[in-house]
Amino acid sequence: MTPPMDTGKGDTAEAPAAPSAVSLCPDPAQSPATLRHRADFLRAASARRQGTGGFLLQARDRGDGDPAIRVGFTASKKIGNAVLRNRAKRRLRALVRGVLPPLARPGWDYVLVARPEATVTRDFAALCDDLRAALTSVHQARK
Repeated sequence: MTPPMDTGKGDTAEAPAAPSAVSLCPDPAQSPATLRHRADFLRAASARRQGTGGFLLQARDRGDGDPAIRVGFTASKKIGNAVLRNRAKRRLRALVRGVLPPLARPGWDYVLVARPEATVTRDFAALCDDLRAALTSVHQARK
């Protein structure tokens, strides 16, 4: 079948001059970097821990002089299928974007480990409170 000869008489739409940039973090300079290497996750797991109702927070001071804040997320198969694991990690990432930047310390690594049932079903406001309390507890001076 051949296309019609007449292309129409409607107004032509113009494309925007430049695509608008969408950022989930208000200030990208303050957004924490993401942990990617297994060794970093293992080092964080052997440092300070604070359990909450919605997740487990692991934190460590790197002590390397780099002021970057790095964050990792873990959701094992205990959480459920891939849909539930991805939902849990999405909720944890949103939690970190909203709560972590003003409370985190430069030069620290943080790992949030999802908990079965709790991370996906817990109220988001309660998760925010959990993270604030966990960060306060992790950063207190140890005796």
